[in-house]
Amino acid sequence: MNQDLIILIVQIIAALGVVISVFYLGIQIHQQNKITKAQFGHSLTQRMYERYFNTSKDKEFSKFLSKDWAGEELDDSDRWRVAVFVNTVLVDIFDTYEKVQNGFVDKSHLDMRMHMLKLGTMKAPLAKSTWKYWKGTRSKEFIDWFENEI
Repeated sequence: MNQDLIILIVQIIAALGVVISVFYLGIQIHQQNKITKAQFGHSLTQRMYERYFNTSKDKEFSKFLSKDWAGEELDDSDRWRVAVFVNTVLVDIFDTYEKVQNGFVDKSHLDMRMHMLKLGTMKAPLAKSTWKYWKGTRSKEFIDWFENEI
């Protein structure tokens, strides 16, 4: 074999090695994306389950959540708690909405959270005023979607 043929064979083998490496890297990136999506989904689910668990083990907080926030007379402390709770729920929805829009998690995570809000939370005057506060920080697309949902 002459030297040119050997160099050509080595170059072909090297090129195949690069193609195989790029293909393998693509597979690794795809797998890592799936793992990252699963981790995002798990963290969102964990956050919601923690809220449920803490509510179920705290009798006083459960009583607070079961009040009719729109109809009952609330003292200053309870009004503050309503505002903080609604803030927490809204920030969770903002985060989940962005993750869904970016394809990081399944829409079911967002649907689950919105279902909870539709049970009456956003009918309370304090919840509506809390939303008005946050509304100025959200995109028109989000505002239209959110207000249509609730």
